[in-house]
Amino acid sequence: MTEPTREKSHQAYQRAQQLMPGGVNSAARAFGAVGGEPIVFEQGQGAYLQDIDGNRYIDYIGSWGPMILGHQFEAVKEAVHQAVERGTSFGAPTLAENELAELIIAAVPSVEMVRLVNSGTEATMSAIRVARGFTGRDKVIKFAGNYHGHVDSLLVSAGSAAATLSVPNSPGVTEGTTRDTLVLNYNDCQQLETTFAEQGDQIAAVILEPVCGNMGVVTPTPEFLSALRQLTTQAGAVLIFDEVMCGFRVAFSGAQSLWGVTPDMTTMGKIVGGGLPLGAFGGRRDIMQHVLPAGKVFQAGTLSGNPIATAAGIAMLTSLRDQPPYDALEQSSRKLAEGLTDACRTAGIEHCLNRVGSMMTLFFQDGPVVDWESAARSDVDRFARFFWGMIEQGVYLPCSQFEALFVSTEHSAADIDATIEAARQVVTTLK
Repeated sequence: MTEPTREKSHQAYQRAQQLMPGGVNSAARAFGAVGGEPIVFEQGQGAYLQDIDGNRYIDYIGSWGPMILGHQFEAVKEAVHQAVERGTSFGAPTLAENELAELIIAAVPSVEMVRLVNSGTEATMSAIRVARGFTGRDKVIKFAGNYHGHVDSLLVSAGSAAATLSVPNSPGVTEGTTRDTLVLNYNDCQQLETTFAEQGDQIAAVILEPVCGNMGVVTPTPEFLSALRQLTTQAGAVLIFDEVMCGFRVAFSGAQSLWGVTPDMTTMGKIVGGGLPLGAFGGRRDIMQHVLPAGKVFQAGTLSGNPIATAAGIAMLTSLRDQPPYDALEQSSRKLAEGLTDACRTAGIEHCLNRVGSMMTLFFQDGPVVDWESAARSDVDRFARFFWGMIEQGVYLPCSQFEALFVSTEHSAADIDATIEAARQVVTTLK
């Protein structure tokens, strides 16, 4: 297969570098983990993306998760068109906000009240503030390898000791903003128990991804989930599930419905806005009543509950509720996972694959991958070669070993077969 030309993408990226830092508006798009230049796209349709050079790719990013029903899903597109006709923003309440809130509350077990915001980052930032205001405590536990948006207090990495106070891992984030953040190891029950035994009366919240997607797909053990729920309850700390990525994706009611553990608060994004900029955080009524103006914890946003974004969210959640796609997604995703695994096995390439529903990651190592330390042992150079090999075959994958790929309802059996065949060809070049 002839490598596609990307000259227009190259020219556009060269221009973008003069206009935007690194030529992108989100670092995840810069191909820093795989080398080369990002591809510039102009259109998405169903399971496909088309770049500005006219090359067509089977898309397994889906805008990093929201496109569970494919690009240009008709119900969302129509809802957006109708909303635009009524006006783009009012800065005042609308009925659509009530309707989307009702859909979220009915779907997500932990949510009794909800506040709409503009992004997943804003949702997690706000949830942490509310948890601190509710408990009157300062310290927050997060886990290495879990990403919760570019919130200052959560952009930290673990120290050398088991549960040290953390130092910032981004310039511009002060030590003061992170001094109350503790970073522990995912799936480490003993470390969690020790930390609560020593500091439980100071801990406001524990936040985690119940299906991790930013160290690759990693899942919690039943023992870890049980310890989280028991220890936070005993200490009076708030348990927060960050379901920005996995919410409405792995199941309509989120990962919490799969694992049988109900957190105190949940953050949402991506699918909840139908692919438009919208996030949400919600939880127990007694906690959410602390948010201004019902309570004293400040949170506000000019575009929160934007009528176009809420229209897209309503259309998306209504479609997922009324015509659940999850059984079909499971079948397609299982077929893809088995095909990728078999391709690597046949080629003699070290690998393991983690999957929950339509989220998965192929790690180039033997595994198992259960936390950030084990994920970091993956062969990132081999992944980069795999990534570009798949691009040449017309398959667009996440541009990092430590990201999840997403299957949509628009990926046909032929698309899955073509992807597996492409992988079979590419992995033979990776030794």
